[in-house]
Amino acid sequence: MTIQELEHKAAEARKLIIETVIAAGVGHAGGSLSSAEVMTALYFDVMKMDPANPHWADRDRFVLSKGHSSAGLYSHLHMKGLMSREQLLTFRQNGSMLSGHPDMRKVPFVEMSTGSLGQGMAAGIGMAIAGKLDRKDYRVFVMIGDGESQEGAIWEGALCAPRYKLDNLTVILDRNRIQIDGFTEDIMPLEPIADKWRAFGWEVRDIDGHSMAEVVSTLRSVPFASGKPSFVIARTVKGKGVSFMEDNYVWHGGAPKGDLAEQAMREVTAALAKD
Repeated sequence: MTIQELEHKAAEARKLIIETVIAAGVGHAGGSLSSAEVMTALYFDVMKMDPANPHWADRDRFVLSKGHSSAGLYSHLHMKGLMSREQLLTFRQNGSMLSGHPDMRKVPFVEMSTGSLGQGMAAGIGMAIAGKLDRKDYRVFVMIGDGESQEGAIWEGALCAPRYKLDNLTVILDRNRIQIDGFTEDIMPLEPIADKWRAFGWEVRDIDGHSMAEVVSTLRSVPFASGKPSFVIARTVKGKGVSFMEDNYVWHGGAPKGDLAEQAMREVTAALAKD
């Protein structure tokens, strides 16, 4: 796809995210919206996968460690043709396979059940080690959140991956600067985040997470260095694409209702039409 076509896909994903959380009356829209460009680039340009064979041994793996942003993941799986629109709109309903946090036992191409923050990254490291041991050339991509980056498990993983020279592993930080109850730098500061990961032995790139061209060129170029895991800081806006959600920690979780739901749908629909 061209960059313009990928941008259109990201706009489509945002519309689906809003439709999904409105239908459910619940969900985590903010972080799903902020990561749309990165997920679109992975699923429609970067990752090697066979939609007809979710267990293909040589597929690239994606782990959504910040599992609460599942509405974004499910929207992209729908766009790949891996679930119907009707299934997507059962999100978080009783009996649905689409729970609030992804369940690997129920949803194809969900590589790891996540939600307990930090554990998805640990699982991704295990997959990358397995790839090395099995002499497979698949790559593992893990998306973490910046609130999640306050978890000790993240830093244990940061120590581990360079030890095993996991250049088949890329960790992407959705750096939207907001966690459930405020800005990360007010609650538990992360900066200088790039220097910290470099000090742990990772090769780091710091990018505009909403520039599709920059996202694509960066993810296409992994590994950044032979024998070293790659870390991408994708600087994004929480709630991107919906004006009243942007940079507003209130919309870490929750679904818009009434007039706000109508406004959100108008804005994401207009953005899709524009693209």
